[in-house]
Amino acid sequence: MAMRSIVRRISLNPLMEGTRRAPRFFSDGKVFGEEEKAAENIYIKRVERERLEKLKLKEEKQKAAAEKEKSEKKAEEDAHKG
Repeated sequence: MAMRSIVRRISLNPLMEGTRRAPRFFSDGKVFGEEEKAAENIYIKRVERERLEKLKLKEEKQKAAAEKEKSEKKAEEDAHKG
């Protein structure tokens, strides 16, 4: 009979169903999930910063290419005039 109650408790445990995660507590009372959230926030900020840096480099390359094209057109026009 004791075995049935153990099995019943285990099967009713939401952790076993995988639908929810119960918070794990440290000795000081902080929830383990807070550290996970902090690590995730750091990761997200790093990825966003890298994405912005890539966009900035792409913009600078496009600007440099446009300036180069503009200067080439100007040089070509000057050659035809002279």
